[in-house]
Amino acid sequence: MPKILVVDDDASFCLMLKSFFSKNGMDAAVAFSLTDGLKAATNSVFDIILTDYRLPDGNGVDLLSTIKRNSPDTVVILMTGYADIKIAVNAIKMGAFEYVAKPINPDEILHIIKSGLESTSKQKAKPAQSKNPEYIEGKCEAAKKVQDYINLVGPTEMSVLILGESGTGKEYAARRIHQFSKRKNTKFVAVDCGALPKDIAGSELFGHVKGSFTGAVNDKIGHFEEANGGTIFLDEIGNLSYDVQVNLLRAIQERKIRRIGSTQETSIDVRIISATNEDLKNALKTGEFREDLYHRLNEFSINLPPLRERKEDLLDFVNYFKDKAAQEFGKRNISFDQSVIDVFMRYEWPGNIREMKNVVRRAVLLASNNIVTTDSLPEEMLESSLTPSSPTLNTDAVDLKSIKEKSEQELIISTIVKAKYNKSQAAKLLGIDRKTLYNKLKQYGIDI
Repeated sequence: MPKILVVDDDASFCLMLKSFFSKNGMDAAVAFSLTDGLKAATNSVFDIILTDYRLPDGNGVDLLSTIKRNSPDTVVILMTGYADIKIAVNAIKMGAFEYVAKPINPDEILHIIKSGLESTSKQKAKPAQSKNPEYIEGKCEAAKKVQDYINLVGPTEMSVLILGESGTGKEYAARRIHQFSKRKNTKFVAVDCGALPKDIAGSELFGHVKGSFTGAVNDKIGHFEEANGGTIFLDEIGNLSYDVQVNLLRAIQERKIRRIGSTQETSIDVRIISATNEDLKNALKTGEFREDLYHRLNEFSINLPPLRERKEDLLDFVNYFKDKAAQEFGKRNISFDQSVIDVFMRYEWPGNIREMKNVVRRAVLLASNNIVTTDSLPEEMLESSLTPSSPTLNTDAVDLKSIKEKSEQELIISTIVKAKYNKSQAAKLLGIDRKTLYNKLKQYGIDI
């Protein structure tokens, strides 16, 4: 019987989920704070931990990092409001299996839990492999430029620095570079530097010998030795501590590494591809990142565009994830209502491809009669896609009239979302006629 821990400060919500999971054959426990969650996880090993991001004495990411350090096989799922999507995307990089936006759908979360348990079973049955992020090359000019760069730099031995927001497909680009290289038939080892605890990052990268520090009960081969002869991909490179940066620079310059606690050096032959979503140039100015290491890593750079700048490719991504979700959930002939497509095209997609995958997957699961409607989309997404197309307030002199207009805009937008884009119903709820509503939409530049 799988053991699951639910961590959320909403007691009634926790107890509701506990009852639901118990009825579905799970041994469920609850905790109402970060402290209680950590205590429960210390006293017992859980297969699944479902935690809210916002907790009264911390957050779910703090819980995630501790759990993954002490119990790496535990599947951690983060519950989050849509305002925290970027945080949730970063949590995936730190080892979270998945995130779900509140309010959650019980059937959806049950499916994710089963997928997480199956994934853990498969990983135990065979050597762990890094996930290959799903990505489509695209046809927009920015995407074509990226592919041209990959084709150009792939066959060389140059170190490549890939830049881009979280969720833009940096690991995919790194794998493509590896596939175009002379090392394509050798190992590709992906390392998420952002998920490495600072106290053992050096051990993870370069290895250690038995007894070199507390907890070092056996000799350990680091990622660089594992990748010897192939390519190593260092994601979120800006998260490495200064001491580890020094050792990394030495490894690049001398092509040798030394395990922690050892006096012997090991020669290595690896190509380094790194990536970051941070501004490393600013980190250079503040001294948080070594300039000599930066230039060693950045012999060639590739900047991946965010999804909001790839409108030409957006529907290709949508249909790709729709087909995958339909296959996963055993559904056929799934299609999108035009209003859904309109929302997708207006939305900014702060979480990029990862966010889109989750939104589409959830929408396909909730779709009735094989048609995805706006009912299947999060309300926060609908509201953000209805922002006025042009500013209406004078920011230099805010007066009572402008405040009233701002309030009226927000009321109209929230009512339209509540009415599921039915303008007649929205007008009725607002107590005005349809013509007046149209005039208001035009006045405030609200595009539906």
